[in-house]
Parts: sequence; structure tokens; C-alpha cells
Amino acid sequence: MADKHILAEQDYQAGLKYKEIAEKYEVSLNTVKSWKQRHGWNRDRGAPSSKGMHTKRPGAPPGNQNAKGNRGGSAPKGNSNAVTHGLFAKYLPDETREILQQLETRSPLDMLWDSIVIQHAAIIRAQQLMYVRDQQDTTTTLIEEKNGDSSYSQAWEVQQAWDKHAAFLQAQSRAMATLQSLIKRYEEMCRQGLADNEQQLRIQKLKGEVALLDQKVAKDDDKPIEIVITRKGERP
Repeated sequence: MADKHILAEQDYQAGLKYKEIAEKYEVSLNTVKSWKQRHGWNRDRGAPSSKGMHTKRPGAPPGNQNAKGNRGGSAPKGNSNAVTHGLFAKYLPDETREILQQLETRSPLDMLWDSIVIQHAAIIRAQQLMYVRDQQDTTTTLIEEKNGDSSYSQAWEVQQAWDKHAAFLQAQSRAMATLQSLIKRYEEMCRQGLADNEQQLRIQKLKGEVALLDQKVAKDDDKPIEIVITRKGERP
């Protein structure tokens, strides 16, 4: 039997709404939206004919100015007829509004996953940025320089290896706590039935990577990380 998301896509192309698809396959509304985003559903393929469908009366209501300044064809530059939130259009830059429009197609679970991946990437990158080579690895930085008529002075900041390492451990601890909190929220949403099999597998894989990262930091182990994830019912 085909996967649920394949059958659901066929129903979507046939004109079924998100809610109807969710009820038919006994999944959450967010899961259906996630399927659409991940698998690139397109209603143009196999969309039903307009016969028998409800149609709206053509033309804008009296007083509507959506097409103001438009003499026909595509909307003129500066036209805001496609802006959903007037507040956003007024105060947010174009790049930010574009991001918001893309986020409208993301489910809450997918947006939470994005936050988890960004946090995890930042932790891994910090391993290189904050690396302390040995006890002699000090950093000297010029922080102030004064040049007067008859005097000249400089102020330097010296970070000893143990200070840099202690700062790294504190930053790592806070970052890992944030990551673990995000993972916990993700797992709670999975238990509520808001995730499909693929979304559940990816959090299991990430938890294994985080556990091994903690182990490598604690033991200073340079061996490569290997993660093996199996689907439920399969043997590794």
C-alpha cells in the first residue's frame, strides 16, 4: 500500500481541503501541511474542473482600491494587493516580508525543527571558534590606544588559556541546555501526534548526534561519529 502522504497528495490534487485529508488519514492538520511543504504538492496537477464548485461574483466590492494605479495586466510597482497584513507591509522591510510569506507554508513542528538545526549548527561551529590548543594558548588584544602631545599609551587585554576554556564550557553548557529544551518540545509535539514517521526519525538521529558530541567533548575523543537509525520494527 502506498504511503499516506502519497495518497493524501492525490486527494489534495482532487480538491480535498487540509481538514478533510487530515480526518481521512487520521493525522493532524499540521502533518498535512508538512506533507505539502516537504513533498511539493501542487494542486495544478489533476485539479478538478470548476464545474459544480462555488464561485464568487466577479469584481471587487464597492470602495475597494486593490487595483488602484493598475491599467491592466500585472500589478504596478508598489501595489500591495497581495499583502496579507497591512502592518507588516508598512513597517517591515521587503526581505523580512518575503521570509514571513515563506513561513506561512511551514507547520509549527517544521519551524521548531529549523530552530533545533540552527542551534545544533551553532554548537558545532563553536567547537572550532572557541578551541583552546593547550595551556600556553593565550590571546592578547589591544583594547585602547591614546596618543597625546607628549604621551602615548596602550591598554591590552590578555586571556589566559584556562580563562578561555572556562568561558567556552559555560557557553557550551548554556547552548546545550537550550538545544535540549528545544528537543524536548519537539518530542512532546511528536507524542501529541503532530509528526509523521520521517519527522520522528530525524529527531532520533539528532539526539544520537548530541549524545555523542557530549561524549567527545568530555573524553576529547577524535574518533568519527557514526549514527545508525532504524525504522520501527526493523533490525539494525
